[in-house]
Amino acid sequence: MKLKIALLICGGLTGEAKEKNGDYYDIYRNYLNNSFPESISRSLEFSLDPYDVRTQQYPVEDEYDVLMITGSASSAYEDIEWINKLTQYIARVVNEKPHIKIIGICFGHQVIARALGGECVPNNGRWEIGPTHIHLTDLGKRFFGHQDQFTIQQMHRDHVPSVPPNFHLLGSTPVSPIQGMVRFLDPHTDPAKDHDSLPPVHVFTTQGHPEFTEPITTAIIKQRSATGAMDATTVADWEPRKYLPTHGVDIVGRAMWDVMVQGKFEKPN
Repeated sequence: MKLKIALLICGGLTGEAKEKNGDYYDIYRNYLNNSFPESISRSLEFSLDPYDVRTQQYPVEDEYDVLMITGSASSAYEDIEWINKLTQYIARVVNEKPHIKIIGICFGHQVIARALGGECVPNNGRWEIGPTHIHLTDLGKRFFGHQDQFTIQQMHRDHVPSVPPNFHLLGSTPVSPIQGMVRFLDPHTDPAKDHDSLPPVHVFTTQGHPEFTEPITTAIIKQRSATGAMDATTVADWEPRKYLPTHGVDIVGRAMWDVMVQGKFEKPN
């Protein structure tokens, strides 16, 4: 059995960060391999095909099980052609192709919110970078495996200020209150009424970067600090947290895989 994933590339690394870690395709492929849970049969294979939506590359969506939308240095609220087209594309696929799972990471999280009735805005110039504790809602604890909180790499200063219609909040931080969301296959589902299992998830987003490692985050921070894009106070706040353990692979990755295979493949007993 094969799970087919289309990676919608919205940005990329540059300079030393790219030289040492590869491009977004390399990073996401490594992440998906490293986070593949033992609970899923190894008879399941996956393919990951890249599409650079900045240059109008798009998949034939019916050929895929999952659309995964990457991060970007761009802002999801910008009124530019490729972002506007991506927003329209997401809205169409979500509304017309319920069998296709949608995953959004950082910019992907933000542009999904914009596409589906929410918004993305600048966060008053405040960066959120490096290992950051995510405080989970009751639904988030169930979704991620009953953890009170976990830690994930961050790299953003835009955010989603409120939960869009038909989405449910998974977690928050003091800097950005909407750190992850799900939309169920039946958008009118009330998960509080089902305490045994979660309803089928259609869309899953995370503001943080589960695919980023410490070397990737550090390289980006050095670049942005050197250009003046990131202020010294933000960098100084990050330094003591730099090497904190993160849970992008074991907690977020497992949940992401659960969403991607949910309803498509049977797990072994």
